[in-house]
Amino acid sequence: MTTPIFDFVKQYSDSGATRFHMPGHKGCGEIGCEPFDITEISGADVLYSAEGIIEESENNLTALYGTAHSFYSTEGSTLAIKAMLALVSERKGDEKPLVLAARNVHSSFIRGAALLDLDVDFIYPEKKEHICSCDITENDVRCAVEKAEKQPCAVYVTSPDYLGNMLDIRSISAVCKEYGIPLLVDNAHGAYLKFLPKDMHPISLGAAMCADSAHKTLPVLTGGAYLHISKDFKEYLNRARAALSLFASTSPSYLTLSSLDLCNRRLSEGYSQKIAELSKKAEDIKAKIASLGIEICPSEPFKIVIKQGEKLANHLRKFGIEPEFADPDYTVLMLTPENSDGDFEKLLSALTCCKAEAKKQKIPSVTPHERVLSIRSATLAKNTLVSIEEAKGRICASPTLSCPPAVPIVISGERITADDIELFSYYGINRVRVVD
Repeated sequence: MTTPIFDFVKQYSDSGATRFHMPGHKGCGEIGCEPFDITEISGADVLYSAEGIIEESENNLTALYGTAHSFYSTEGSTLAIKAMLALVSERKGDEKPLVLAARNVHSSFIRGAALLDLDVDFIYPEKKEHICSCDITENDVRCAVEKAEKQPCAVYVTSPDYLGNMLDIRSISAVCKEYGIPLLVDNAHGAYLKFLPKDMHPISLGAAMCADSAHKTLPVLTGGAYLHISKDFKEYLNRARAALSLFASTSPSYLTLSSLDLCNRRLSEGYSQKIAELSKKAEDIKAKIASLGIEICPSEPFKIVIKQGEKLANHLRKFGIEPEFADPDYTVLMLTPENSDGDFEKLLSALTCCKAEAKKQKIPSVTPHERVLSIRSATLAKNTLVSIEEAKGRICASPTLSCPPAVPIVISGERITADDIELFSYYGINRVRVVD
């Protein structure tokens, strides 16, 4: 598969051209990557009006994922999520568009809803266990659609979530199609799902659009991501670049673009076999960890989710192992084919001498809240940062959260309750921004 972006950048770097253009380092510096860090010079194309090497590279990506078109983002899934919302939220008169969203949204969804002034009705599952998870079913979606006061412009879900839980996207998308509503998926953690022996990618399962953080699970530099649009929803194609550019920097990273471009070639040259091999290996590793008496939670293939929290994470750090995420209840390890056998041997060795933690008291998860202001009004309102003890009964302005997982406990415009304060304390949040 061709790599037009990387080839252009490499050729320019090797040419010895005198750089009277940005960036200011002029291709020199101590980091080492500066010669490949360019801007939109002649021949380099322009990301949000691509018709040259970037368009050619995106066409390669599109062929790999089988979409109507797949677009690059150098600003992560955050940008792709906001663009998806913009694409479905065209105004009809003065009425605000309504999005039905599973409650465990990433903060980028909240920012997008604020900027676009969307109404959002949240969908809660019957079983609520953790702020990161929202195990909604097709029946939950159906009930939410039928109860909605106006026709939703989209249903929005996160799958996989930070704890590796995956929704039944095929069934949920079938319900959405029945009502003529596009399904949008935050698939930030699942770019690799397309290349498993059994394709589990949201677009393949019926989603209208999804956002993938390529850098999370594929060999791509930080910030590299995709916006995928399904062949069944081609009507969004002609506005997609405009939607991306609405929120994006006009200076995309060509280092990140080059890595996205090179990833296409790797995916086309047998990387799916490495993904399949790791998927099987991960099952074996999880079984070995479970045999040590350590509780492993069911999850997507490329996560090991251990039901022990920060104490375990600190134990692993003593062995030179850094997990992706840890909170009071869980430690999450993310795997890719770039992890070596030595990495897994080191992990198993560290866990062999790990003491099991006592079960923690169950902490309530997020429950429905009273909405006082719209997300936009609360986000843009004059606000004050107060201690959580002072926040009871106040209206949340900009949501306070830890990142990862960047999932808000209280959404902008909602009234803060005593249960919320308990959750803030539990997750180490000491101050929260409230509307004056």
